Amino acid sequence: MSSIKDTVDKVKKLTAEKLSLLAEIEELKRMANAKADTLVNEIATLREEIEEIKIMMGVEKQQPSSTEILRENNLKSAKELAEKTIASADKLVNQVFACAPFSQYFDDWLVNLRQIVSGFESNSPIKVDEQFVKDRSQIFLDVEGTLAQKKTEESAIGGVAKALADNNHLLVETDKEYAEKASELSLKRGSEVERLTFRVHELERDMESQEDSKNRMFKKRTPEKLAQTKLDLENAKHDLEMAQQNFNAEQDKLHDHYEKKKQEITEKLDSLRKELSMLETDTTIQARQAASKALANAINDLFQRTSSTA
Repeated sequence: MSSIKDTVDKVKKLTAEKLSLLAEIEELKRMANAKADTLVNEIATLREEIEEIKIMMGVEKQQPSSTEILRENNLKSAKELAEKTIASADKLVNQVFACAPFSQYFDDWLVNLRQIVSGFESNSPIKVDEQFVKDRSQIFLDVEGTLAQKKTEESAIGGVAKALADNNHLLVETDKEYAEKASELSLKRGSEVERLTFRVHELERDMESQEDSKNRMFKKRTPEKLAQTKLDLENAKHDLEMAQQNFNAEQDKLHDHYEKKKQEITEKLDSLRKELSMLETDTTIQARQAASKALANAINDLFQRTSSTA
């Protein structure tokens, strides 16, 4: 019984201590909140004092002046105009010229580009400086030089086209000439070979006749006549063989000459076709793109120079 009583007393004592601790914690929270409120008030007061000091020392925030506002508006307008000008130049430079000769489009293209640049210079709210004028002048000199060179090259289109037509005609004539000469040689060969072959056959029949004992007995052919006939036959066969060799050599020579001449004409035709294709291709697109890019850089540089001095 005594042990139970002691336990109950101990529990009561611990409970009383817990309540006391909770009360102390609440008191500490209240004190902390009160101190925090005091600090907030002190900070607000200090801020007010700092603002008052700034006003007294003349460092309070200044409102932008009308001049600064105007300058900022000008820069904004200039940037918008610069972007519009660059876009117009890009659109112009990407034009595809219809067909050769392209020089017929060059003058109009240059006029349009000058109008774009002139519009930027006359409408820009920021002043165009000497550097921009120098950059712009160099851009036009470069692109004008390329276009002038293309004009000079295109002046040869007529001559190249005529040379191409002439060589095509020459190739046809060469084929025709070879066919005619080959036909003539074939006829000549056929006639000569036929004549010599007939002579060989004639001598062969004569020799057979002389070698026939019955014929020799009736015709009284002499051995000397038979020997001469054999010799004539050998000579005739040799003439036939030599004629065939000569005709073959002449035919090879004719064919080689034809192939060589045809090769020369074909190579010339290939060269003329490439040259004409180059002349009929608009190779100025690179120069015009370079001009557009250089113009964009010049405008952006002008804007940067103006912004840095504002």
